[in-house]
Amino acid sequence: PDLTGHEKFGLGNVKYNISSIHVTAVELPSASISLLPRSGIKLVIGNASLTIDMNWNIRTWMFKDSGRGTVHISKVFVTAIFSTPLDNTGPTSISLTSCRTTSGDIDIKLNGKS
Repeated sequence: PDLTGHEKFGLGNVKYNISSIHVTAVELPSASISLLPRSGIKLVIGNASLTIDMNWNIRTWMFKDSGRGTVHISKVFVTAIFSTPLDNTGPTSISLTSCRTTSGDIDIKLNGKS
């Protein structure tokens, strides 16, 4: 979905819109899934990266600008625990019980008219 909003900076508001968001690359060089006895599943992803392309525009009382942008997020680590019911009373379900994510580097490149 598009991201639209405004932030107050100094003497005025900055209105922004980020649209046409597309994930163009995902790398998962280290991923593992393990079973946790009597409780569920553990997913660990290490040193992942993600690249996103988008359109952006900003507007203030003084100027406006727009263009294309790329965001590259690297050194992403995720640990997630999923629980599964132990009884056979209904359809199998999985729920997320804990999730921890960290990212090391974020590189943002904005190309615009200014």
